[in-house]
Amino acid sequence: MGYLGRVSQNHVVIAPRGTSFATPCAAQFERALTSGDFEGIDGVEPAGPADAVVTLLAIYDLWLGDVREQDGRERYQNHPAVAALKWRLEARFLARLDELVPAHTVEEVDAVGALRRIARRDDAPIYDWLATSATWAQLVRFLAIEGGPDGGFDDLVAICQVGIDGGPKVVLGANYWDEMGRGELAAVHTELHHRLARAVDLPRLRWDELPLSALERSALNGLLATNRWLQPEMIGALGLLELQAGPRCRRVVRALRRLGAPEGAFPFYEEHADTDPRHGKEWIEGAVAPLVEAHPEWNARIVRGARWRAALNCRLFADAQRLLVTKAAEPA
Repeated sequence: MGYLGRVSQNHVVIAPRGTSFATPCAAQFERALTSGDFEGIDGVEPAGPADAVVTLLAIYDLWLGDVREQDGRERYQNHPAVAALKWRLEARFLARLDELVPAHTVEEVDAVGALRRIARRDDAPIYDWLATSATWAQLVRFLAIEGGPDGGFDDLVAICQVGIDGGPKVVLGANYWDEMGRGELAAVHTELHHRLARAVDLPRLRWDELPLSALERSALNGLLATNRWLQPEMIGALGLLELQAGPRCRRVVRALRRLGAPEGAFPFYEEHADTDPRHGKEWIEGAVAPLVEAHPEWNARIVRGARWRAALNCRLFADAQRLLVTKAAEPA
């Protein structure tokens, strides 16, 4: 494949072997991680949005990636050159996110109501197509692009609750315990995703096999999880995920049944179809509501994080529609 085995949280292969790809920033950062020599890394400019996001994903792997995949690179997590590069690329990424989501003061009055309205608006019709019309190959490709729906969600929830106490801490902790299979290894959601991946032979996609929207949605998780000051935005983004995942997962289950998927493919999406509606309700009522009551200044920021997530979802699903549905229907 021309790539090393390191993967981001959404199972995207991100580390180029050598410099044959037009990704000067990501390639130079990879060389610096391998050699430990970061001289000049802060001055390198990305060739474009994809190069910048892939570099961010590589940085976020130092914080969040599977330690077995790091080969000791995580020791550079707080290297001054890495911190400077992260700061510079994230400033641009934040500006891009805010361009996708212009200021909208009406929804920012009530975070609880706003999150519910945003969740209802983004109905993602591509999931209806999966349930009724997709071929097996199209379904598997979509699941690989989607990321399951978010790899490493258990870690994200764990980080999200840092420094929070009272009822919201209990709600987020209970959510995390569900992610951990309530103490049963076989029921841990990450383990269920591993079973899904084996059952359907889910491919590990290289970053250059993915639309920019998929890379950016993955990078949003890293941005929020590695910046304590963005904790309100993280609560909003993850809350929206919980609100929307249940109905989407039910349609994936319908697609798996229609196409005669193997038994190991079902538990991951069945679990999310059953538990995420409850998780979404608890997240909104038990975490968001008391948090904004205690911290009114978080209201608009929680909504901002949810709207970032919604905007990237819309872009990703539009790209998936184009790649899997429209392009497949075009004459050869």
